[in-house]
Amino acid sequence: MSRTGLVINALWLQLGWWGCVWGAKDPRWLLAVLVGLLAHLMLCPGPRAELHAVMRVGLGGMLLDWGLGVLGLFEFNHPPLPLWLALLWLVFATGLRHSLAWAATPVWRGACAGFIGGPLAYCVGAPLTGVTLPLGVLGTALVLAPLWALLMPLALRLADSR
Repeated sequence: MSRTGLVINALWLQLGWWGCVWGAKDPRWLLAVLVGLLAHLMLCPGPRAELHAVMRVGLGGMLLDWGLGVLGLFEFNHPPLPLWLALLWLVFATGLRHSLAWAATPVWRGACAGFIGGPLAYCVGAPLTGVTLPLGVLGTALVLAPLWALLMPLALRLADSR
């Protein structure tokens, strides 16, 4: 992907994150996110491989967050998993083969990115979406940091599988 394509993908990830977060309160934003997801799939090189990567990572992430909700790390307004959060996993997955690919090797890059970025995204997003963190922000971050240090390299690898 060209440098311009990588910048566009990085911007899409940010806009998609915000669209999903705002979509927790106003579902019209989720329609815009769906349009963005479809545009990404149609415009990226190798749309079939991209779709498979997005679905692998997206479904895995949805199952993870559902499980963390069952275990009590999160309390959602719409169990088992809100639509905005399911879409957020798909948005995240669209960056793994593009603007987030830098974190794939060496593995420690992905682990560091996950260790910091994963908990940050959850802890910033939770109050904006009405998700309750029973362990508090610090407790949740302490659970999520090592989990995401493992998850990010795994997600990058799943996205890259052919």
